[in-house]
Amino acid sequence: MNLQRIINKVCAQPLLTNTKNVFSILSIRLKHDKNDLEEHKKKVMARGLPEKKPLPGVKSIILVASGKGGVGKTTTAVNLACAMKVIEPDKEIGLLDADVFGPSVPLMMNISGEPMLNDNHLIEPLLNYGVKCMSMGLLVSGENAVVWRGLMVMQALDRLTRHVAWGPLDCLVVDTPPGTGDTHLSLAQNLPIDGAIVVTTPQSAALQVTKRGVNMFEKLKVPIVGLVENMSHAMCSNCGTKNFIFGNETKKTANEMGLDIIESFEVDANMSECINSGKPAIYALPDSIHAEKYRRLANRVFKYIADKDIQHAKAKEQ
Repeated sequence: MNLQRIINKVCAQPLLTNTKNVFSILSIRLKHDKNDLEEHKKKVMARGLPEKKPLPGVKSIILVASGKGGVGKTTTAVNLACAMKVIEPDKEIGLLDADVFGPSVPLMMNISGEPMLNDNHLIEPLLNYGVKCMSMGLLVSGENAVVWRGLMVMQALDRLTRHVAWGPLDCLVVDTPPGTGDTHLSLAQNLPIDGAIVVTTPQSAALQVTKRGVNMFEKLKVPIVGLVENMSHAMCSNCGTKNFIFGNETKKTANEMGLDIIESFEVDANMSECINSGKPAIYALPDSIHAEKYRRLANRVFKYIADKDIQHAKAKEQ
């Protein structure tokens, strides 16, 4: 019952000399209202979460996430997608930039121009380095800022996922925004996510929020492939000594969370040049240790997907 209606009913009754009586009546009515609300909540929760609908033609989806910005999450997502295409040229790989407010995939993948609509009124992703790409940065002109409320962001995310001609794809790599928010919740509740890679650095601030990110995925029942550690150390060019300039607590944190560090990348000044030039390290520096590690990471993801497919097949047989 509406609170204003309750007050009106109370006021319509004979004048009460004792104000306690007024609050007593209100308390009874509000208690009744609260019980109705609890009953309604139980009915809503009984319906469960919305059914996860797969993207047409997309076999698997891997999220790349981080607790905070500036840890190399997008660099990891871009090079992972490209490395997957390099080691398995026959596989179709896609890269979705789900960071609506701060899209940077277009810069790192050197893509620009307005995407076209196909005959089915779906957006055609842009292609570079053999990877299909889509980003809000391709739909907003120049340096215009996206200033939207949550609902508009969710609608934009729906456009970027379900209104794009992704298929056929063997794997869609999704670069999510930093932190824990509506984007992650929407993706996890509406899409069948195969796994998430969580990117961090050894800094205490990064590791602290990484724990929150892992906790979020656990609550959303999204499997975690493992941790990727960026800027793990700096190598002395003269003697080859490892200098842990940002600390060395990642392994301890990973053990506390029961996760594996599936790859660890050292500080390399050449990575900035790759980012600014729009040529991922996997192509710009194919013989570098970074490129080798990205290929290893891609192999790890392919194996993870294959193992999960086998588990699903066995579960169906039972």
